[in-house]
Amino acid sequence: MGLRKFIDKIKPNFEEGGKLYCFHSFFDAMETFFYVPNKVTINGSHVRDAVDMKRNMIYVLIALIPCFLFGTWNIGFQHFSSHGEVATLMQNFGYGLMKILPLYIVSYVVGLGIEIIFAQIRKEEVNEGFFVTGFLIPLIMPADVPLWMLAIAVAFAVVIGKEVFGGSGMNIVNPALLARAFMFFSYPSKMSGDGIWIAEKGDAISGATPLGTLLNGGGVEQLPSVMDMFIGTIPGSVGETSKIAILLGALFLIVTGVASLRIILSTFVGAAALGLLFTAIGVSEVPFYYHFLMGGFMFGAIFMATDPVTAAQTNTGKIIYGFLIGAMAVLIRVANPGYPEGMMLAILLLNVFAPLIDYCVVAMNISKRKKRWAKAERSAK
Repeated sequence: MGLRKFIDKIKPNFEEGGKLYCFHSFFDAMETFFYVPNKVTINGSHVRDAVDMKRNMIYVLIALIPCFLFGTWNIGFQHFSSHGEVATLMQNFGYGLMKILPLYIVSYVVGLGIEIIFAQIRKEEVNEGFFVTGFLIPLIMPADVPLWMLAIAVAFAVVIGKEVFGGSGMNIVNPALLARAFMFFSYPSKMSGDGIWIAEKGDAISGATPLGTLLNGGGVEQLPSVMDMFIGTIPGSVGETSKIAILLGALFLIVTGVASLRIILSTFVGAAALGLLFTAIGVSEVPFYYHFLMGGFMFGAIFMATDPVTAAQTNTGKIIYGFLIGAMAVLIRVANPGYPEGMMLAILLLNVFAPLIDYCVVAMNISKRKKRWAKAERSAK
């Protein structure tokens, strides 16, 4: 192919000793983006599998496409609706695309730029991990977030969340969520309130999210209908509003084996358990299933909590990890009136404790086996 021949022709310039060696990591990233690397293992024991890291990353990107498409349309829909106007499908999508494309450009330019610099310094290849992280970050941000703020948040997430730990596969927290946490705590006025969830909002409708309505003292009767929250025609972060789109992505990830069904189900069980408890004792009037539909709960449970790098690894640990995320998210939402969206902090907190959960599970398994062996030895005597 012409592209393959062109890449092979200019490749020597980017190899060690070439005049463009300082851009070797950038060239390698572009080459491996278009073609599978031709390097193979030659020593030691290893497992061969058709599903490599790049394939898994591509699967996640495919699963995110429904959220991206609906979120892009919803940006335009919310904008025109706030002005009391009725727009066509393409007008809504076109307006949304105009708003979200700059977010993606900033996310990838800043994030990949930093990754390439670190890879060049370490003389390593650029990992594929940021292709997913860079796609996720705009989906969990407001559509009108200032680009310079987004750039700082992405830089913070990549440097502090990944590179200081050694890069992709070594990070202890989800970088995309770290970017959102940085935005929330550094620039709270751009991440909360009624005025930020609709791009160039008019006065025809409120821009309050369901969680924002509860924070401002509104009751359940003032929330959008269950159907509206399920379909996603409400204000909110770009990729988090449509539960239909999220579930389509979840189905794809589960079928392909990329996401852990244990984590997903246990997250919902944990949220339901605490939600039912709070309604039973009269602390909250919000039905437990509303927590699934409000804010970023479902998006986080599917795409963030299941991150294989930062999640628990043992089967039992995954169940405990997911349950605690769901329970913690509802606890923060109900018990902390100053912070209605608890999913982000719940996942980040459990990311930190995931290794401890796995350690405890393994230790318990070892203890049980020792007891079984001791019992078997006594029986043999």
